[in-house]
Amino acid sequence: MTGLIEARLADKNIQLPGAASPAANYVPWVVSGNLVFVSGQITMEDGEIRYQGKVGEDYSVEEARQAARLCALNLIAQLRAACGGDLDRVRRVVKLGGFVNSAPGFTEQHLVINGASDLMVEVFGDAGRHARAAVGVPALPFGVAVEVDGVFELTG
Repeated sequence: MTGLIEARLADKNIQLPGAASPAANYVPWVVSGNLVFVSGQITMEDGEIRYQGKVGEDYSVEEARQAARLCALNLIAQLRAACGGDLDRVRRVVKLGGFVNSAPGFTEQHLVINGASDLMVEVFGDAGRHARAAVGVPALPFGVAVEVDGVFELTG
């Protein structure tokens, strides 16, 4: 039987990528008690890095929102791996951390990271509502425009 979250993904025509391998000396996720800490996910799509550049210079807020959504898709893919493939084990999205490669003077990071936040609510419903940080930074790995990490609570 297909789980509720997988059915919701199918109903909304949302396809998760495979969980990417780490790009450096870290693990993609750690389970501690009932919490899953997922490492920052970047704008990887079909094995290629997308959205390289600065928001407010190379990308509009709307384009960067799509980049944040792509990061969130990768985040959920890692979460699915941490749950042994069963996303119905996710009790709550606890917190997202969003990092935006910002051009000087750009101050709409909160609108960019809404791309990730909106996806969490779309996929997990009310359990997808979370605490969050949206931070502007001068650079990100591989020059990507956005990176998002997350903390999730699992059922026992």
